[in-house]
Amino acid sequence: MRYFTAIVHQDADSAFGLTFPDLPGCFAGADSWDGIPAAANEALDLWFEDQPDVEPSSLDALRQMPAVQQALSEGASLITLPYIPADTAIERINVTMERGLLRSIDETAKARGMTRSGFLAAAARHELVGA
Repeated sequence: MRYFTAIVHQDADSAFGLTFPDLPGCFAGADSWDGIPAAANEALDLWFEDQPDVEPSSLDALRQMPAVQQALSEGASLITLPYIPADTAIERINVTMERGLLRSIDETAKARGMTRSGFLAAAARHELVGA
């Protein structure tokens, strides 16, 4: 998993805007601070659909960029977000866990109309990226 840093902009009484210094043209918007991870992940997925792979810059390197310094001086902030590349290939795995936990997972997945695998994947994604 790689981590990309976004510049978070917000004008008074507006949504949050995100730009990624390492990824020209990659941007996102979120209505709330809590919505930033999901919006960022969607923007990163879309950007990488037709762009070459990019290694993220370190936070120290980003802070040295004039555009980042300018944004920060204007009140923006930086947020570093985990990115899990979209890869829809399915891989079978073997997982061991407590029986009671497994029963709870199965009951909850069934109530939500999900499979066990789908539920576990969604829970893992939520824990990793908040989306």
